[in-house]
Amino acid sequence: MDMLLEFPNMVLQNREGTRYDGYITVMNEDFRLCLEYPSDIAKATLSCDWKLKCLLDGCLDVLKQRLLQSKSLPSFLQEMTRIIEKKLEVTKSTKSNKEPIKCGQIISEIESLGWDRLVSVDADFTLLQFLYTDHKGREHILGMKLHPQHPVEPPQCITDLPVPFDPHWTNKSTLEDLYNQFTHSVNSSQLFWDCMEDIDKNTWVLEPDNPNFSAVYRRIAISSSASVQITVDPRQPQLLPSCRFMGADHSVSQLRQNMNSNLYHWDPEGNLLENLQSLLDVTFPTPTTSKKEEFSMECGICYSYKLETELPNEVCNDSRCGQAYHHSCLYEWLRSSGCIQSFNTVFGECPYCSKPITVKMPTT
Repeated sequence: MDMLLEFPNMVLQNREGTRYDGYITVMNEDFRLCLEYPSDIAKATLSCDWKLKCLLDGCLDVLKQRLLQSKSLPSFLQEMTRIIEKKLEVTKSTKSNKEPIKCGQIISEIESLGWDRLVSVDADFTLLQFLYTDHKGREHILGMKLHPQHPVEPPQCITDLPVPFDPHWTNKSTLEDLYNQFTHSVNSSQLFWDCMEDIDKNTWVLEPDNPNFSAVYRRIAISSSASVQITVDPRQPQLLPSCRFMGADHSVSQLRQNMNSNLYHWDPEGNLLENLQSLLDVTFPTPTTSKKEEFSMECGICYSYKLETELPNEVCNDSRCGQAYHHSCLYEWLRSSGCIQSFNTVFGECPYCSKPITVKMPTT
């Protein structure tokens, strides 16, 4: 049997005719192979690429033994080719018996739910995204990662909801059941989004940038030296939110005093933004009457507004100064300038006006 005629892609590598390197083709698939076939058959070796090694998992030792026993190299390669063919047939048969059933079921579930709601799906039909547009025109994405044992095991869900999404699932549940539970949760959060949207449109929100539907807090600018961060309960958005004041003491102390004095004014059925202004006895600056730059003070040390995710929240308490600093910038500045430290507080001088200023040590 002629090696060149039978296996033309196996290239002779030496003059002795003992080493071949190249490819063998089986059922239109190419596999890399390297063979050492010296006169001393006991020293014969066989190595192959990762794809063939995986295909012949558990058979390589047997093949090497057959190589040692073969009468010629072409006859061994013929036998090896037959073994690879059988392995490929078994592999393809297994895939054809299992995959279409799974994919067919998922396709059927998508058809029932509606192809127009499908945003994306991967090649394996395991990662899917569906769109729901609520009655206010807000678009919400439900992401699903299907379990290999679908539908016995529930999918993993990724949502933009402000509350945990914990759907009910049984081994008879479908993607449509899951989608309907998602739309119900979306519709239950409409009042929360209305309240937050009102704040986003009619105040200067310093944080977060471009808030998503799951964000439950807003940091609202009050003046160049003060802001308030509110955290709203998405289940009861009209109730009094938690408030954290940021800024110079002379500004913040007055806001706290106003809040304590006006708590009884809070209307649990009223407009959230109007309630906040009444509570703090302020009128929030709006995009129609001011510019955001008026409230986005740069750090007096690094001269930037945003340092990674940090904003200049530390402010000099002297009303004639009011310079803002990033917490990390001010801490490093004071630490390098011979400051005094007591417990977890660092005492020093404002880099701008030299008036006393303090900063908490960063938590690790």
